[in-house]
Amino acid sequence: MFGTRFQYHDEAGSTNDLAMRAAERGEPEGTVIVAGAQTAGRGRLGRTWFSPAGAGLYVSTIIRHVTLAPWITLAGGVAVAEGIRAATALPVEIKWPNDVVTVGSAGFRARRKLAGILAEAVSDGQQVQHVVLGYGINLLPAAFPPELTDRATSIESELGRTVDAGLVLAQTLVALNRALTEIEAGGPAALLVRWLALAPSARGARIEWDGPGGVTLTGVTAGLAPDGALLARTATGIDRILSGEIRWV
Repeated sequence: MFGTRFQYHDEAGSTNDLAMRAAERGEPEGTVIVAGAQTAGRGRLGRTWFSPAGAGLYVSTIIRHVTLAPWITLAGGVAVAEGIRAATALPVEIKWPNDVVTVGSAGFRARRKLAGILAEAVSDGQQVQHVVLGYGINLLPAAFPPELTDRATSIESELGRTVDAGLVLAQTLVALNRALTEIEAGGPAALLVRWLALAPSARGARIEWDGPGGVTLTGVTAGLAPDGALLARTATGIDRILSGEIRWV
């Protein structure tokens, strides 16, 4: 059960780093590490995660059921989206593979990022030993860096009222526990259905992405493969996107 053991830090370099060290010390699955700010928070592809004090929820947890590893990023997206919805009633969506964004009528390109998920696995060279799942949620308005001003927002900015950070944390952990328990009990099929219900842009959205050799490819999203890869319909057929970033066009 996630959240049975907590560590809180007013400030940390990275909650994922703290969770990695805790896992190496033998801390149990479900240990949750929360920080009020991060000085070296990170997202996918080596990017910095903007983590100012008092503006967000910065969380990492240890997962030792390594058979769940292929699905943890998708489960994290479902958990964060469902947790935000349950705690605040704010409509949110998932953008493949790991962003939670606003809902709007101005097209997918107008969606703004509220949260991100980063799963990092530790291997002994032959098999995964454990996974750390981290997520950051923008709760309060903040002075975003210029490159994020048009792409990021916060829950309070969208709602126009204050948000209970503790409730958001609790609901995301409840949703994460539910998602991973479902996978362990019956495989990923139910998770994929829930993920698709929260990700309308996974079907029928025009996207571009970087293919082999850095060539920009374009297509229209066509759902998820059974292994969680994003499918895109192109002029030559169906492509499977396993990693990287997609851009709405």
